[in-house]
Amino acid sequence: MDYAANLVMTLPELVLSIGALALMLVAAWGGQAAARAISWTAVAVIGGAAIALIGPASSGGEAFYGLYRADAFASFAKILIYGAAAVAIVMAPRFFARTSGDDLRPEYPVLILLSCVGMGMMVSAGDLLTLYIGLELQSLAAYVLASFMRQDQRSAEAGLKYFVLGALASGILLYGISLVYGFSGTTLFDSIATAYVGHHSKGLLFGLVFVFAGLAFKMSAVPFHMWTPDVYEGAPTPVTAFFGSAPKVAAVLLAVRVAIEAMGPATFEWRQIVIFASLASIVLGAAGAIGQTNIKRLLAYSSINNVGFALVGLAAGTPEGVAAVAVYMAIYVVMTLGSFLVVLQMRGADGQPIETIASLSGLSRTQPRLALALGIFMFSLAGIPPLFGFYAKFAVFWAAVQAGLFAFAAIGIAASVIGAYYYLRIVKTIYFDEPAGAGFAPMESRVEGGLILASAAFLSPLGYLAIPAMGVWSMAAARALF
Repeated sequence: MDYAANLVMTLPELVLSIGALALMLVAAWGGQAAARAISWTAVAVIGGAAIALIGPASSGGEAFYGLYRADAFASFAKILIYGAAAVAIVMAPRFFARTSGDDLRPEYPVLILLSCVGMGMMVSAGDLLTLYIGLELQSLAAYVLASFMRQDQRSAEAGLKYFVLGALASGILLYGISLVYGFSGTTLFDSIATAYVGHHSKGLLFGLVFVFAGLAFKMSAVPFHMWTPDVYEGAPTPVTAFFGSAPKVAAVLLAVRVAIEAMGPATFEWRQIVIFASLASIVLGAAGAIGQTNIKRLLAYSSINNVGFALVGLAAGTPEGVAAVAVYMAIYVVMTLGSFLVVLQMRGADGQPIETIASLSGLSRTQPRLALALGIFMFSLAGIPPLFGFYAKFAVFWAAVQAGLFAFAAIGIAASVIGAYYYLRIVKTIYFDEPAGAGFAPMESRVEGGLILASAAFLSPLGYLAIPAMGVWSMAAARALF
């Protein structure tokens, strides 16, 4: 084995790991004063990891005897993960300065970098143990991030809930991995696929169910969604934005890789699980959001709802379906980050965050540009044309129809109407209700304002100009799995 060639394929993870360790030492010596410099350096490290994807890291094939995959699919996922992580770092300093009266602690960007290493291993996994190690590395960093505001009771509670339920899900996943290994004699995806060919034992089917159950928790799909609203509400807003984007991409696209590469011959069996999880997530995510009064809890149920739509493409089990999932997750990341960037601007005259939906009343009259951006994000999440969010839903449902899943697609489209209600309720609050109190403090950060503007422009009809490039890129990523 040529170790040098293998290490080049894992160069993005090496860049992130070395960068995280170096910044951890800087944080230990520099202390609080170095926090902002560390944050911007962490963004540069993420940029370096993205540049490292050029070459063998995105097209080198298998490394370390099949444990790691450097292909177009992993490259697509990592670009989304790195972009979301960078935004989560950029939006943090001002939030922590306002809420805790103290500047951002330097451990925050380091934890984000370590989480990115884990997510990179997840989407590049070619073996169940690589999958598990990557997932645990991502999760351990996430548990700390959820409880990052130590003086905030809600943040501490969010971290504890996430840790306890995450440990349960990890146990379920590990049990599924042990079953698959016990009945197939291997943990490599390619060899597992061979074991699923033809008549396979009940043990392999039980292993399949437990593996998908563990992955469903990580992507917050029903019935393993129970942690999502509480963690999203309690965690600091930049952390919630991170949870709603990068780990979600990693979990969904990891599930796609496992389903297609490791369990492709058992498509009939896992398709039933995916269809149930998809429809249940669409319906429960929509119904659960209707009665919410907290914007972060509403966006938590929105994320459950959107995972359901993404799984529609996976249920197709075709290259077109996988490409549709990739496109959906790309658009979803922008919608989610844009929405949380607006939530970050919801603060009173004293600088403290405001999270009630009622506080958005009359926002169109006090801050019309912010109201327009939030309206675009809500309409796009609802999938209302001509905004770009409509194309995301169209892509996954079209893939399901092409695969012959007509009833599934019809039920999913009908259920999507439920979700439109609570998105439209926010738009109604913004544009038709009387202003609530003195309104929000004016936006101070040009960086956050620029990110909101860029996100809104991408989700506007201008986004359709990106369809040819996204189509080619996503199809190349999908074909890497087949």
